[in-house]
Amino acid sequence: MTHFDEIYEIAADDHGLITTAEAREAGITRSELKRWVDIGKLLKRGHGVYKLARYAPTEYDRYAEAVALVGKGSFLFGESVLAMHGLALANPSRLTVGTTKRVRKKLPDWVRPIVVTDGGMTHYEGIPSQSIVEAILECKGTVMLERLKGAADDARAEGLITKDEHDRLKKELI
Repeated sequence: MTHFDEIYEIAADDHGLITTAEAREAGITRSELKRWVDIGKLLKRGHGVYKLARYAPTEYDRYAEAVALVGKGSFLFGESVLAMHGLALANPSRLTVGTTKRVRKKLPDWVRPIVVTDGGMTHYEGIPSQSIVEAILECKGTVMLERLKGAADDARAEGLITKDEHDRLKKELI
């Protein structure tokens, strides 16, 4: 198996993305990554984040890329979680990514990192994310209450939250 085959295996499972840390763990050097960028096999997306040039895009790629750009330990947060699941008519112009540490690197304008202590993290479609319940509660005060109530009902109907979580949201969204 060639090094690029290893890169492809890692990236194919992560929305076409690979970080320099993941490449290093696979024994691949930065110079190899740079060479693959130069010949068009990889696209540099940001500091330490690369994407396969030949990859069939999915509706979740933008969310996965935002989290990868912010870095290790980060996760989709708040209204961005709702947007990923098509809840509450959320369509933020910037994706909010929670992290427990300060982010100093330059990020694209469409990514907004915020430092949080805890967000009830889970994974949806392989993307680290705040739980839907916590995201709905986080949006209380910034998203119309009726939309949040509808989001809770929709999330329950789609099996994204349990009955107990739905009941909790109904009590807290008053």
